[in-house]
Amino acid sequence: MEERKIITSTQNALVKHVAQLKEKSRLRKKTGQFVIEGIRELELAVAGGYVLETLFICEEILENGASQILPFAKETIQISASVYEKLAHRGGTEGVLAIAKAKSHALENIKLTTGNPLILVAEAPEKPGNIGALLRTADAANIDAVIIADPKSDLYNPNIVRSSVGCVFTNTIAMGTTEEAISFLKNKGISIFCAALTASKNYVEATLTGPTAIVMGTEATGLSPSWLSNAKENLIIPMQGHIDSLNVSVSAAILIFEAKRQRGF
Repeated sequence: MEERKIITSTQNALVKHVAQLKEKSRLRKKTGQFVIEGIRELELAVAGGYVLETLFICEEILENGASQILPFAKETIQISASVYEKLAHRGGTEGVLAIAKAKSHALENIKLTTGNPLILVAEAPEKPGNIGALLRTADAANIDAVIIADPKSDLYNPNIVRSSVGCVFTNTIAMGTTEEAISFLKNKGISIFCAALTASKNYVEATLTGPTAIVMGTEATGLSPSWLSNAKENLIIPMQGHIDSLNVSVSAAILIFEAKRQRGF
């Protein structure tokens, strides 16, 4: 068996590179690399076809082993507890992380495998927690794709990876401008349904059984006029209390699972 390389210094150049990948979106985009932490997240990345370029294991912390991940890493390096502490994004993780290769998320790469797709579109989402929650909902409903229009955040931000609990790897995700996304949906014959507060139909009265894109805006500003003007219908979730809207991920979940209900799932 080939002897595994060991890193014990936090000043090691590769350790510094991993730390910078976590912090700097510009470096992630330049190198096409990002960091994945945790066994569950790494398993989902492997299942999603991501390439693990370098796997780091801290055997002092590792509890459940990572044997299921090892065959998928091009290189495996053992690191000390002090190095792992420097690199770990959150406490209490399993002592394993990796440098992975990012994928392309161009709209033209979306391969719709059904004739009746259900797609979630999020316009200009900024908060990593909201993006992660949207991706969890998309995975839970097993929808066909997620489109992020006019993205404001780096998809491989560690907070998105964490808050999505790895669902950033299990969904088909594409990114582009609002205009590109609208053009893509129209070319595919997919009807646009926008979540909006005005000129809207109660969501349970809408027919969501055909090719459907459910489009969500930000809680602060809602959707841009381009989406609203291209919508087949605008949908509203009636509020019964004092507030006029829900968190975007909660609203998306309600609308997506209503579409799934109507489709018999």
